Amino acid sequence: MDETQGSSGGAPPRFPGDGTGDGPSMPCPMMESTEGETRHRPAPYFPQPGDELPAQPEASMGPVGPWATGRVTFTPQDGLTGVRPVVDRYSVTKFGAAQWRANNMRFFQQSDEKIRDAQVAINNAKRCVAKSFREADQTQLETTEHLKDRACEVHRWKTELEHVILEMTKEIELLEAERRRVKQSLSVFTIPESIAGEFLQLRAKRLESDLTRDEVEEELTKEVALCSEVRDLLVRTREQIEMQLIELKAEKARMEVDWTDKTGAYTIDSQCMRLKNNSPLILWHPGATRFPGQQSTPASYEHYTQECLTAAEAARQRSANLRSTLSAIYTNSIKDLRDQAMRVDMSLGEKIKLTEEVRLQLEKELLRCLYEQANSEKAIEELRHSVRGLDCAMKVAQTRLADRLHRRNVESCRDTPQFALVDEVKMLNERTAAMLAELKRAEETQAGLVKARSDLEREIIVKRKTLYIDKQRGQLLRSFYPSATALAGF
Repeated sequence: MDETQGSSGGAPPRFPGDGTGDGPSMPCPMMESTEGETRHRPAPYFPQPGDELPAQPEASMGPVGPWATGRVTFTPQDGLTGVRPVVDRYSVTKFGAAQWRANNMRFFQQSDEKIRDAQVAINNAKRCVAKSFREADQTQLETTEHLKDRACEVHRWKTELEHVILEMTKEIELLEAERRRVKQSLSVFTIPESIAGEFLQLRAKRLESDLTRDEVEEELTKEVALCSEVRDLLVRTREQIEMQLIELKAEKARMEVDWTDKTGAYTIDSQCMRLKNNSPLILWHPGATRFPGQQSTPASYEHYTQECLTAAEAARQRSANLRSTLSAIYTNSIKDLRDQAMRVDMSLGEKIKLTEEVRLQLEKELLRCLYEQANSEKAIEELRHSVRGLDCAMKVAQTRLADRLHRRNVESCRDTPQFALVDEVKMLNERTAAMLAELKRAEETQAGLVKARSDLEREIIVKRKTLYIDKQRGQLLRSFYPSATALAGF
């Protein structure tokens, strides 16, 4: 960062009246007016010599002129009638000339005092701004150096993780080669397990209420367990290899996640290190100074990374030892595997038949719901027309009442028609309210029908999804199940 540049990206702000503004500051009018009269008499609107003496009572005055020979008081009647009041003495004045000049002096002195206070405040603000800019520049330089040190440390750990990840990748490739060598002799026994496992994953995509643990899922689970037992009997080492592969991949994924985090942190620190006051990407970020609760400390950061490296090296060493002690044990469990496959197929057929029956019943119920919804919509529309039909009668009754209000004097009588019209308005209001209540109730019923229709349609979709998984995808997948001859290796 440029040391001569302020924290706001430029020179400190300029204040009025400090010699850096657009023009000179205006002098006080009192000082300007009295500057040339230091040795002479002060301005006539300022206190004069003798104003401090007690005021002398003025002599009584005569009439203002020949036209002012009448009354000397002002009355409300004179003001109302427009007669000009007559005044022959100064009875309406409140202050004297000395007080007026002293009042002028007080205002000018007050203004001059406030101007001096403003100039002092501006000078203090200038010094504060200059100090703040210097401290901000120095602090920013120190923070940039801290960011550089942190970026170097993150880059060091990132590079070390890259080397370990490459070694783990090579070890995983070697172990995968050993697993493929063992799998070549057991490839037929992996087909039933793959079919059962994939079918379980497909059935896990069933929707909502159909996502149940039924007989088909239980039989598939048993089939997966049986396949696992057969595979364990055939090759115990393969299980160890797969477990070791899972461990290696987990450690590798953990280090990759850590490496990704460190790469992102290094990128962020590098960007922050390059930011300056004139950078186009700087913005206001309220709350940026908070400390998230999940933040780590430098000690825990180093311990976590070192722990990842140690665990990865231990897993890689176990994998190397396992590759040197490979062995295989073969056995046959064809009969149990085929019997379990038959039970799965039978339970799957029953489940498909039952689901199709439920779907047909739901579709019939949906047709009934649609028919009733159409009737409800028609009834609601008729109710709305009926409610609007009473508006004309209400207008007639209210118009009659309004017109009869214009009767004059004794003719404005509370007669029988008046009460009849009021009762008619009341009755129309009640009937309109009742019809609106029925309309609201019908609309609520319609909303319930709409929800029921939506639920039925959703449930039909659920059943069709289940049929698609069990019938089209599941039975097709089960058709690739190997025969007893294939399982025997012939």
